[in-house]
Amino acid sequence: MYIEFVRPEFLLFLLAIPLIVLIHFYSLKTSKKKAMKFANFEAIGRVKGIDLFSKNIVILIISLLIVLFIGLAVSGITLHYRAESSSFSFVIAIDSSSSMEADDFSPNRLEVAKSTAINFIEKSPISTRIGIISFSGDTYTEQEITDIKSKIKNSIKKIHTKEVEGTDIYEAIVTSTNLLKKEETKAIILLSDGQVTVGDVDTAINYANRNDVIIHTIAIGTEKGGETSYGISKLDKETLKSIAYHTEGEFFQVEDEQEFSDSLDKVTMNTEKEVSYDISHYFLIGAIFLLIVKYYLMSTRYKTLP
Repeated sequence: MYIEFVRPEFLLFLLAIPLIVLIHFYSLKTSKKKAMKFANFEAIGRVKGIDLFSKNIVILIISLLIVLFIGLAVSGITLHYRAESSSFSFVIAIDSSSSMEADDFSPNRLEVAKSTAINFIEKSPISTRIGIISFSGDTYTEQEITDIKSKIKNSIKKIHTKEVEGTDIYEAIVTSTNLLKKEETKAIILLSDGQVTVGDVDTAINYANRNDVIIHTIAIGTEKGGETSYGISKLDKETLKSIAYHTEGEFFQVEDEQEFSDSLDKVTMNTEKEVSYDISHYFLIGAIFLLIVKYYLMSTRYKTLP
């Protein structure tokens, strides 16, 4: 974990802090000298001097904190930390194109993908938030992000091969990323045979990276391929490898149901990413709050400083 300043030049604003301290104590000294000119009230002057100091020191501390908080806010203070799988929210993106009918998995790729995804959900921690999409030539949001496992599993069971031709992984990644936008730490599990026919994958990768999304890809299918209604469908893993590599995810190639299940288990072990969190707005809120406190004190209890 470490802190970074996006606009470090604004930290020069903090040089005002020692200047404020210097001005404060110079003004305090001058005020005390004026009070002590009244020799007949020397004892009262000493008491008044202490009271002056104690009241002003509270206002001084608040003023310094306001300057400090504003300086940190405008400098774009950002917290970086490593997030592990237990804190991640996931979208499972399931390829539902006609190539997923291939019978190199029994009964076919899609049914195995669905059953294994359901097993993954059952084994995930109770608080894990998961969304489901399916994609072919179009992308469909089957389930918004939720931690209600029954809803997630039911949405998977309803997925079937779509009539819209093609495999648009670009739209699948963009839609999944958008579902995760409000989540703190986020990852996509993309289940596909990799036969991309629609969309710009590089643009989708850039979009995921801009939104701090990891993409794990699982290639479903065998090298020799399987029978579909239109002929033999073979695995195309290079695109899936590229997506995982360029988003700090993991690529898995599976040729049977057990490998598929094992790869999903490894996703939770291997999901870790450096997450950036802008905390400057907290300091800005703190500065505004202290300004209100200072105004209140100056208007009531400390309205007249001796």
